[in-house]
Formats: sequence, structure tokens, C-alpha cells
Amino acid sequence: MTEENVANPTRHMIRLLDAFDARPEAVRLRERSYELLAAEPGDRVADVGCGTGLAVAELVERGVKAIGLDIDETMIAEARRRYPDAEFQVGDALRLPLADGELTGYRAERVLHGFADAGVALAEARRVLAPGGRVVLLGQDWEVAIIDSDDPELTRTIVHARADQLPNPRSARRYRNLLLDAGFTDVTAEVHAGVLTDPVALPLVIGMARAVRAAGVITAEQEAAWVGEQTRRARTDRLFVAVPMFLAAARRP
Repeated sequence: MTEENVANPTRHMIRLLDAFDARPEAVRLRERSYELLAAEPGDRVADVGCGTGLAVAELVERGVKAIGLDIDETMIAEARRRYPDAEFQVGDALRLPLADGELTGYRAERVLHGFADAGVALAEARRVLAPGGRVVLLGQDWEVAIIDSDDPELTRTIVHARADQLPNPRSARRYRNLLLDAGFTDVTAEVHAGVLTDPVALPLVIGMARAVRAAGVITAEQEAAWVGEQTRRARTDRLFVAVPMFLAAARRP
């Protein structure tokens, strides 16, 4: 990671999101989330944690009255710049700036791992959904990132230690039960695999090692050796990262 990436992590995240969102498997996964959302033209839908607004723009193209909400002001500013005709607002998933029963659909991608108690966010989702409204959750289980390496033990340490730095790294595997606990019905759950073999994944794995070394879990020498190996793999077309993505949907009774 460069000094610019460290100094401006949101801008770095935007570049990573753009790279991943353009991949065919990411496109297919978004399309599947829209199918499960089952929004009709004219329906009012919120994309919570909207980032730079891609999903909002794609829903609007389908005639849906979509609003994008994100707690990061830089993300919202970028979304408004990219899609000036769409609706975006700074908003916290735990305290949505929406009225009771205002929505027919609620979508949250890569959001719940950021909350120690994901149930609070889902209670808020239920509040803003009208009866019969649909909720769709999409995200990865941070403990199950699969990275090929000549040192699998160190890789396991890095993946698990990085996961433990997040408030709720295993929330995605719990989507189904979280939705049931929140009182939703007709709950479904799916798993889709994303496979990354090109250098677009390299900043992600480097960032994992950097964060774990900064926390004192691994040494600087271990970080350098592991990052060096992954960098060589990226240069020689031997990088392999697989990320299971969990997709769950339900209905508000």
C-alpha cells in the first residue's frame, strides 16, 4: 500500500470497490440481489451502505425509487458526483433517516460486519419496511477468505487475526438466523464464490498483512516474506484468492 492509500483510506477503498464491482461475478451477484429484492417500478427501496452508489443507479435504471445511504460523507459525495440524478443521503444503518414503513425494499451489502450487534441494524430495517417488504443482505464471512500460499499456517494466522479486528466478522454466516431473530419470514440463504486470480486482489491481501503486523500478531519479517510471496504470485499469474459471499433474503410480515 502506498503512502497515499494510508493517508486517504476512503479513496483507496473506492478504488478497490470499483475494481471488484466491475468483475463479472460481482455483476452477477448484484443482479441476483435485485432478483431477491423483487422491487417493481415505483417501489421505494433503500440501499444501506451504498458506497459510491452503483447499486442505487442500477435500481433506478429499473424504475425503482431508490435512495442510497452511507455513513461516510466522502462516499456519499462521490455517489452524488457519479450519479447526480439519483438520491443519496448520509445516514447511519442503526438510525436510518426514514419513516416507519416507508420502504418496500431494504438492501445492505458488506455492512453488518461493522456492527457488534447486527440485530440492532435489522430491527431498524424492519422498522422502515412496510408489511410485505423485502430485505436482502449480501456480504462475506471474513474468517473464510481462502488465499493460496507456500506458508498456509502463517496465512491462516493472518486471515483469522484480520477477521478478529472487525466488530462482527462472522455476521454473514449468521444472516439467516439474524433475520429469523429479527422477526422476518420466508428467509432464504445462498452462498456464491468469488475467485480472484489477477493483481486486483493484491492490495487486499497486502492490507490484511499490514493490519495484522501493526497489531503485533506477526513480525515485520513475517509480513515482508508473506507479502513478497503474494506479490511474486501476482506478477507470475499465480495469485489465488477465493471469497465465499453470502446472500440472504426475507420478508417483513
